[in-house]
Amino acid sequence: MKNINYLWFFLGCFGSIFGQEDLLSKQEAVSEALEQNFGIVIAKNNVVISENNAGLLNSGYLPSLTGNAGASYNIEDQTVGFQDGSVSDITDAETTRYNASLDVSYTLFDGLGRFYDYKRLKETYNLSQLEARETIEMTLLQLFSVYFEVARLTENVTVLEETFQNTQRRLLRAGYAFEYGQVNKLEVLNAEVDIVTDSINLMNTRQQLRNAKRDLNVVLNREDLERNFEVDTVVVFSSPMLLEGFVQTSDTNNIRLLQANSSKKINEFTYKASKAVFLPKLGLTGSYGWNEGNFPSTSFARSNTTTGISAGVNLTWSLFDGGSGITTVKNAKIQVQNTDLVKRQLVSEVQRDIANAEGNYTNLLAIYRLQEQNVATAQNNFERSNEQYKLGQISSVELRQAQINLLNAQTNKNLAKYEAKLAELELLQLTGQLLNVKF
Repeated sequence: MKNINYLWFFLGCFGSIFGQEDLLSKQEAVSEALEQNFGIVIAKNNVVISENNAGLLNSGYLPSLTGNAGASYNIEDQTVGFQDGSVSDITDAETTRYNASLDVSYTLFDGLGRFYDYKRLKETYNLSQLEARETIEMTLLQLFSVYFEVARLTENVTVLEETFQNTQRRLLRAGYAFEYGQVNKLEVLNAEVDIVTDSINLMNTRQQLRNAKRDLNVVLNREDLERNFEVDTVVVFSSPMLLEGFVQTSDTNNIRLLQANSSKKINEFTYKASKAVFLPKLGLTGSYGWNEGNFPSTSFARSNTTTGISAGVNLTWSLFDGGSGITTVKNAKIQVQNTDLVKRQLVSEVQRDIANAEGNYTNLLAIYRLQEQNVATAQNNFERSNEQYKLGQISSVELRQAQINLLNAQTNKNLAKYEAKLAELELLQLTGQLLNVKF
């Protein structure tokens, strides 16, 4: 009995040290993940990059302005012969030249390549938003997978603590009964063995719970991995009619189908832009310049300064580039056909995945309802068995079996509840509605 008393003291201290503190609701967990999860932050940054690429500054529709400036200095010995036959020698003749200009160029027409490239960048930005949404959805599924594991283990700890207390009361009762000669030592020994078993199960589950909380802290990118908290163990399932409506509209909301549509548009714009090689290009150029030169006496002019504006129009048409442009157009067209085939294949895969997810959810929800009934039956059986044990109508072995049956029913119900909820979330993700429901 001394060892058993020490075990009770240890379990009490062990539980109090790791006692639960603040409540981490599902909404709070989602908010923390959206703000702090590394994968989501990176995905948001990629969206900003795509937005910058799709801006006017990267569209090709703005003119280019270039500033140029230069200076040169020459010193040389010169021998100059004149028409009258005279010769002049100049040593260290200096020549200096200075220039500065502002040059502007603008493409009026480039065969519509710029037009479709700009549309492609816009669609790439849309695709990056879809990719970010997919990252958020997958992160939320991971988050709830860990969150519900913490919730399941929390409920299991409660069940095991209740089981431990029932066994503890049985041991005390058996000890008193043995002291008064009502039962033999076997009843006490059986209770001691059972309470050690229950305490080990409780210790292991508490350790699993602490590990699961650390996993959740990692998903939430918390600096303090030992931060303790409670979780919400209440689970509310969506109505069947609502889920059926989501399934019916999944073809327009599924993230993979939306990404396939966006990728197809991008390839179509790329194909149209590639055909610009067959059309001429028209551009404008303009310049404002200043030039100054200082020359030696051998030159006809000792200095020269000019300023002025120039403008021009240029037309270029690549009649034949060796065939690379034609090859690019052909390959771009094939790529459009490939994305269309990928999309058609993806439609079948998504329909299959949704049908499987819907079937899994329906099956797991039915199992959970059955487990709820099983817990009620096992609870009634244990209470009756406990009363019969007190009256001496059944043995401790039979009572222990009823207790184990109740324990298994309760833990199985906890597992079924969270498995069914995760299956529902997976179905919502496939139908494109995961971010549109309350958790």
